[in-house]
Amino acid sequence: MSAADFGGDDPLFQAGTAAFEAGDSDAQAAALKSHASTVLGYVSDRFSVSSGGAACRPTQVGDATTGQREGVPYAALLLDWTCAQRGDEHEVRSGLFPDGEGYVKGTKTIVTYEIDGRTGSAALDAAHPSFSTAQAWYDRFGEFFLLGAEHLLSGIDHILFLLALIAGSRRLREIVLAATSFTLAHSVTFMLAALGLVEVPATVVEPVIALSIAVVAGWHLWGIWRRGTHAADLETPGHGHLSLDRAGWIRLGVVFCFGLVHGLGFAGALGIDEAWSWTLLWSLLVFNVGIEVVQLTIIAVVFPLLLVLRRRAPKAGLWATGAVSGAVSIMGLVWFVQRISGS
Repeated sequence: MSAADFGGDDPLFQAGTAAFEAGDSDAQAAALKSHASTVLGYVSDRFSVSSGGAACRPTQVGDATTGQREGVPYAALLLDWTCAQRGDEHEVRSGLFPDGEGYVKGTKTIVTYEIDGRTGSAALDAAHPSFSTAQAWYDRFGEFFLLGAEHLLSGIDHILFLLALIAGSRRLREIVLAATSFTLAHSVTFMLAALGLVEVPATVVEPVIALSIAVVAGWHLWGIWRRGTHAADLETPGHGHLSLDRAGWIRLGVVFCFGLVHGLGFAGALGIDEAWSWTLLWSLLVFNVGIEVVQLTIIAVVFPLLLVLRRRAPKAGLWATGAVSGAVSIMGLVWFVQRISGS
């Protein structure tokens, strides 16, 4: 659709739309092939490579191909860039699929490269549309850190899961252990999925994420219903540094299992389909650190306020956490139904 609008190619628009609605990948590829010049014109106008300040010339290699990733159809276009002069510095600029087109919002372009012995990766978006291979490593990793932080802040489902964890934690050690458990779990599956070692359909991942929100929030509501004003008390105080009761350990295990699924969700949002490389691994680790910093910041701000409220006005604290858990649980159930039904 973007290429058809750009080139005023109505036949491409009609053929592509019909193939997309029919879910016919062969017809999608055929539409791209028969309108290759339009597609190449769109991409080369919005994605450029330069060397030594001079623009490089793109040549299409083979036909565009189509496939699916996380249940979403993707088109792949291979280009070979020829540079008139050899330079120590290459610049890549992307303006693909801008918000102004109205088809997608907040496009992120993940670039990995290996040129003349230099390797690296970068994340491009509307605010940072270009990068240079001469950039320092910390500049490139800084982009992935911000990408991770922005992803958690923009992911309302992950934020609600975190709020449910905070509301249901009775002691500081519980939220610390729950956050650590969640972090370890989602870090493992995030790395495995982002590197292509594990693949689970989004039709499975997204409903389970919604269900996890409802379950964790509902867990606290069940505790309030069963124990009333004593819901924040430990049932059988444990011993040692961890000092969790039986309910605390069970909750920790549930959080860990759901964290594994959330990691798949983080990876699916990136949509990386690249071969293994140490550069990509380090970029993903920095992305994950960005997620963790925001997560810990939210806990550091919200949980102390909750502790103060519980100590000074126990009933008000109970009502507050119950109200938050109730709202989060309902939202999780609504999302679960919507994602299961595909609406």
